[in-house]
Amino acid sequence: MKLLYSGYAVLLSIVLLLALRVTDPTALQSVRGQTFDAYQQLDELKHSNDIVLLNIGEKSLNKFGQYPFPRQTYAQLVIDVATKNGGVLGWTIMFPEVDRFQGDPVFAEMLMQNKVNVPGARRNPINFNVISQTPSTRGIKTSGPHIGTGTIGPVPATNYLLKWPNLVTNIPIIESVANGKGVNASAPQPDNQTRTYPLAITVGERIYPSFAIEMLRVKQGQKSYKIKTSEIGIQEFMVKGYKPIVTQTNGTAYIRFNNHFTEIEYTGAESIPDLENKFVIVGVTAEGVANPVPTPRGNLYPQHIQAHMLQNFIDGSNITRSQLSAVTELLCALLSMLLIALAIYKLPVWAGLVTTVTIISGIVYYSIHLYTANLVLFDATFPAIASFLIFSQASFNNFWIQFKLRAEIQKQFAGYASPTVVRMLQENPDLIKQGMKKEVSICFSDLRGFTPLGESFGDDVQGLTKMMNEYMDAITQPILDADGMVIKYIGDASMHIHNAPMDDPDHPKSAVQTGLLMLRAVEKFNDKIVKEGRPPVGMGAGINTGLGYIGEMGSTARHSYDILGDAVSTAARIESKCKEYGCLLLVGGDTYKHTKNDFFYLKVDDLAVKGKTIGIELYTVLDIKKTKYAKAKQMHTDMYNHYLNQEFNRAINLCEKLTDAFDGKMKGYYTMWIERCEFQKTQNLPVDWNGIFIATTK
Repeated sequence: MKLLYSGYAVLLSIVLLLALRVTDPTALQSVRGQTFDAYQQLDELKHSNDIVLLNIGEKSLNKFGQYPFPRQTYAQLVIDVATKNGGVLGWTIMFPEVDRFQGDPVFAEMLMQNKVNVPGARRNPINFNVISQTPSTRGIKTSGPHIGTGTIGPVPATNYLLKWPNLVTNIPIIESVANGKGVNASAPQPDNQTRTYPLAITVGERIYPSFAIEMLRVKQGQKSYKIKTSEIGIQEFMVKGYKPIVTQTNGTAYIRFNNHFTEIEYTGAESIPDLENKFVIVGVTAEGVANPVPTPRGNLYPQHIQAHMLQNFIDGSNITRSQLSAVTELLCALLSMLLIALAIYKLPVWAGLVTTVTIISGIVYYSIHLYTANLVLFDATFPAIASFLIFSQASFNNFWIQFKLRAEIQKQFAGYASPTVVRMLQENPDLIKQGMKKEVSICFSDLRGFTPLGESFGDDVQGLTKMMNEYMDAITQPILDADGMVIKYIGDASMHIHNAPMDDPDHPKSAVQTGLLMLRAVEKFNDKIVKEGRPPVGMGAGINTGLGYIGEMGSTARHSYDILGDAVSTAARIESKCKEYGCLLLVGGDTYKHTKNDFFYLKVDDLAVKGKTIGIELYTVLDIKKTKYAKAKQMHTDMYNHYLNQEFNRAINLCEKLTDAFDGKMKGYYTMWIERCEFQKTQNLPVDWNGIFIATTK
């Protein structure tokens, strides 16, 4: 296990990385391709002024009938393009079978003409025709040297170009008269996405140029093009008059899909505008006839792909990828791993995360910049994966350390702290060691009626213990639900706090709400035990808000997470008065100030607890609707004001009227308060008496 979070894991990660780079699995190729696709989304589409797409679409089928059309129709298309001053005319349509209408000689005659003299043309344009061929595992295998290919370099181009066993060509009468014959193909991709394009392929020992290369060559009136090679592969293709086209080692080039073209659906000469000696590419778009292929710009037809590639060559703006990219990306990955490893072992984990994010962001930015500024593809995915691997290793390391620490805290605190406390301390162990001074809301609760309950069990100690555990579970669950922390259980009493160790900005409200839910839990508990023949129990709770000192306290041999402070002792004193006042839940003045608009409060006294000379305001909280008892609450307020004004008889009169108010929940209080008023009547109180009652017991 130590091996997994030791320095040896770095070496293991490097080895795995090298293996990943060497094997280059399909998944990694797909991710790389999709990354390059995303770069193209940064390109702003521009209109091509060089290329026009002449499509055979639905309107064409309506005009000329069933596809494929008679060859006379295509012959007329050649004349129409010439009439409109077209330049190079390329056909992505194949003609592998004889025309059933015997129109092949007419079509071949049109293809053969270099100059087509047509009445109506502004000039005698030279209309060169380029037809397409398709590589296939089945087809016609042409023999003999291919005219027009030259190689510059120490190694024959056939050593590196993509190889196909066969080639599908057009019928001989058409194949022999065309000015150019180009292969219409795409390089195979793992995810079937068309991203690259072979500028030439080999069938046997013959080299066949691509459709786009042939259109360039024919446009320039050149008899050849050149392929430059090196010891490692193909470097570039050269057509006189155009910028050299940089390729991959196998003679493929990345297609930049950054253009949109003028597209015309052919229905005759009237459908074609003046072509101004442009490249014209004929293709099929009719539904059910043509099959689009996926590209980084969505599904496109073959003529669109050829047009994009041709435009790249015309502009001299084709996308390139260095032949040393794999080595560069590997070095970048190794450097990234080294930097991240140093950050992990020298800095906190969060610093390792920041370092990793920064490195990955830098690599991604660099790769995007290379593309946008220079149209160079740099694979950011591989270094990013390498960086993620080393960071994952560090994360595991940190996880294991934290796991061991959590286990130690669980073992240390589970015997005397609640699960909530343990969980809080596990997430922030510094709370155990450092401690804090913080405002909290403290709640003490105490069971009422234990004696009758205990007597009902007789000698069944196990049954009583089980019952008491059920009671503690019942009152504890609302505390945990509110993210409070149980500090301790003291016999049948409990103590918990809010706002430590977890922050709770509304901790006074949380404390009061939890107190009410604890009372409801006791009611449900009573429903259960009464059905079992046990006497019901009650609960009294006191809540106070103030500063406390929180942390691990005790001796070296025995310690616990605890809280100290005057606010704590005051909360305990408040709880002790519940029985005396006949109230279930009493709240101190500081808690009341924060929550007076949230609950139904009744003021019950200004009390100076034993040992104090300054009085604290005491309020009780009733779990009832405010609107229902608004009138009774006003009577209570009037009663208390009479008491403060030493109008004790009037106060007693209102107490008697309020005895059954609030669903009888305050009956005990009003009985006690009548006795309080009778007592105060016997005292020689000063005129400026403030109503504070001095307690003589805790």
